[in-house]
Amino acid sequence: MSEPSAPGLRVLLPEAARYAGGAHVGPGENEHWIPAKNRWSRVVLPFGGLVPEAWCCLGFRLAWAAEEAAGSALDFALVGIDFLAEDGSSLDFDHVPGLDRTLLDPHGTWIAGPSALPPETHGARAGRLQLAFQVPAPATRITVTLRSWRNTHAFTVAEARLTQGTDLPPAASLIPRTRHRLGPEPAWRDHALVPGCGLVLRGQLHTPHPGTHAALARIVYRDRSGAALDPPYPGTISVPGLGALVDLSAHQQARRFTLELQPPAGAAQVAVGFATWEADGPEAELLVPPEVALEDRMRLESLCADDLLAAPDFLARLAERLSLPGAAFSGWCPQPEAVATVPAVLARARAIQRGEGHRAAGLDRTLRLAGQPAWTLPEAPDWTEDPFRSVPWRLEYQSLAWLGALAEAPGGAATAVGLALSWSRANPWGAPTDGLALHPAALAARTETVVRLLARAGKPGGPASLTLTGEAVRHGFALAEILGQNTFGRSIHQLQAAAVLRIVARALPLLPLATHWRSLADAALEAGLAPLLDTEGRFSDPALHPRLELLTLLRALGLGLDAEDPAESALKSRLDRLVAAGLPAVAGLLDPSGRLPPFGDAPAGEDAAGWIGRLGAEAGRALSAERWSGDARPRRDRPSIPRVTLEPAAGRVDPSSGMIAQRHDAPGRGWGHFACTFASQGQGPGSGHRDVGSFVYACEGVRWIVEAGGSSQVETGAARHHLLSGAGHNVAALDQREPMAGPALSLGAERLIGATAHRLATQAYGPEVAHRRVFLVLDDLSGLAVFDRFSGSGSLSFEGAVHLSPEILLALAGPRRAMAQAGRHRLSLSPLAVRGRCAGLTLRNGCNAHPGALRGFVAAAAGGLQPTSVLGYAFAGAGTVCGGLVLAADADADRRLTALLGEAAFERLLTEA
Repeated sequence: MSEPSAPGLRVLLPEAARYAGGAHVGPGENEHWIPAKNRWSRVVLPFGGLVPEAWCCLGFRLAWAAEEAAGSALDFALVGIDFLAEDGSSLDFDHVPGLDRTLLDPHGTWIAGPSALPPETHGARAGRLQLAFQVPAPATRITVTLRSWRNTHAFTVAEARLTQGTDLPPAASLIPRTRHRLGPEPAWRDHALVPGCGLVLRGQLHTPHPGTHAALARIVYRDRSGAALDPPYPGTISVPGLGALVDLSAHQQARRFTLELQPPAGAAQVAVGFATWEADGPEAELLVPPEVALEDRMRLESLCADDLLAAPDFLARLAERLSLPGAAFSGWCPQPEAVATVPAVLARARAIQRGEGHRAAGLDRTLRLAGQPAWTLPEAPDWTEDPFRSVPWRLEYQSLAWLGALAEAPGGAATAVGLALSWSRANPWGAPTDGLALHPAALAARTETVVRLLARAGKPGGPASLTLTGEAVRHGFALAEILGQNTFGRSIHQLQAAAVLRIVARALPLLPLATHWRSLADAALEAGLAPLLDTEGRFSDPALHPRLELLTLLRALGLGLDAEDPAESALKSRLDRLVAAGLPAVAGLLDPSGRLPPFGDAPAGEDAAGWIGRLGAEAGRALSAERWSGDARPRRDRPSIPRVTLEPAAGRVDPSSGMIAQRHDAPGRGWGHFACTFASQGQGPGSGHRDVGSFVYACEGVRWIVEAGGSSQVETGAARHHLLSGAGHNVAALDQREPMAGPALSLGAERLIGATAHRLATQAYGPEVAHRRVFLVLDDLSGLAVFDRFSGSGSLSFEGAVHLSPEILLALAGPRRAMAQAGRHRLSLSPLAVRGRCAGLTLRNGCNAHPGALRGFVAAAAGGLQPTSVLGYAFAGAGTVCGGLVLAADADADRRLTALLGEAAFERLLTEA
């Protein structure tokens, strides 16, 4: 560990590097040379001495060749990270804040090419990169692997180091991480069995004191009535007082284990309980819940092999593997009237989101999908259609969810079934006509659609019934493997898969796998809900649109549960509590025109107010989403000097949701709205948006300051990179470095005369710099001020940015003022230095010199980007720099803000922030 440069800062240097694929020591000190050998060429840098559960910043210098042709690639190189125990054994985690799960390394993140670095680095062809992530306990060591990927020539990395400092206190919006610590009392998990088929559990055990008896797995088999079968069981030992068990020894602190359970005759279910041998014995924990799978011969890959099986042939292959008579699979086809009673979940969720009036398809074969224009389906589609070059359209098309609307139209059932059969013939498993058909969202929706169409497929065991049953079973295998492997953990896709697998199990009760799938789905729901939303209304995803999608799915799932069944009633009650906790926090953020602030992923065209209203009605809550006109209300009195509103503004500061929202509607002035996000970055799936501290602002019915918006299903490549980056949000860049992943915290709100001050602390710029952001918002929303304060060592400079709505005109009125105009409305924007000096204003609009440095763009409603004006305001100084931007809609607001900014109370907030 090198000498720290600030109190509490720990600087860690790498141990001896390892090389592979032609990589070797570079020409400079602490430099590593990595040639252009995709994925194979790499350098591995070990680091030790990390503090668990603390955030960590990895920094290194990247240098590239003058001939490099992949400078604009967003996957120029890959940084892989493996977390290790103290003895160097690798630890498996399902999620690490700030990182993605990758295939070559347990976790990692993509490094964009040199074009994404500041222009000042291009002359020297070298620049410094930083990324941040949290170190999950019990890891104390990591290996960092820097891999060649898209680069066309060798590059070098040098001066690699890790820094850890003093973390912020845990934010109220964070869902605490669940640890699976073991004790002498077993943590039981129940699994339904498939007749004649073994069950495989895979997991990882961690103990700080390895030994021959680190932990144990107790095993109890039961018959169909629930009565325990007496041991001995195959592959277990029997211990008095404990029964049948499997000893889990550990020769390292982290041990991966595989339990291959071979059920005895008559077993219908098994309970597996993980525990320690003694109460005062060595500590032990499961790092994640064990993966669950059927034995290899019953895996989807094994069943299909290299054969392109039609759906009925797949059923025959499955019956053969289950040692059943050749014609047995025809008995798995359900009665149409029984399937008709199975409640749809995803279809109901779509109806809540879009409204009952939305019809995706009609008898005229006209499809209206993903917000695109109407398109007529060919008489004989080949299922490769992509008329709009749109990923969302292809996803919805391949989901076949639109067949539900067609089937419900008078006389449309036969057409819907025929199209489903056509899709099945064109898409044998393993050879899809469109790769997006295997996307988890399309897969789950298509499975539900196929099950629903079984109610209209005619005689059970007939050709249509057999094909649709085979397709439902084949899709069920895929969903079961997604759930068993926790493939999309901490994602709504995992819950969608679980909800639909329950539907398959209920619709096909005679299928030998039905009870196993039902058990697997219930376990996935039990484990998958807690990381996404808790009973205090805290979400893991900081974006509002995914939050609303999650609440809608939970509500739709709850509506289909049987209140008379004890198990389903308990699940229904839990879902109802979660929706009741999370819905008000989202509904309270609507602006007066019925829109949600577009923080994070925010697809265009959603009627958020109507969606929330329908969701509230389904949930039995009296939620109203009032839309206010943008026109000014008649003024009841017109004093010569506008009044200062002393009452608190209509709004909310919600630490548990990581959001601030404020609304106002006054006589003589149109509606106003202010919202800010301080949800910690990196907690949701993927690395996410770099938008902590970003805000939107409207007054007099005009949306002045906007967010870039966009969606992962619409924008790709450089456009997507821009929308995710700090350059696409109303945040500050420190020393030309964008914000990273990291925690954020509300330091509270304080009332001033006619205004409210909101204070935020973030760790998005690394542990070497303390960052605070303060908003001063007038109660009538006629003006606000936003200030950033950075404290570190040496010289510091930062540039804040605000994106104005594309229809607004923006002009510089000098070095200290900009003016924006929308019709007859105006807004002044003035920088103000508190500590340090103003370093100028910059106006950018549609700057696209190279793909990695887009500036002045927001997401367009039809997809892609559209130019807009972005105002940059810069400050510089040494040690501590503090400055901000004052926005005022009229002279009175400017005077009031100026007076408040000069008050000792606000100066104290800035210095204490």
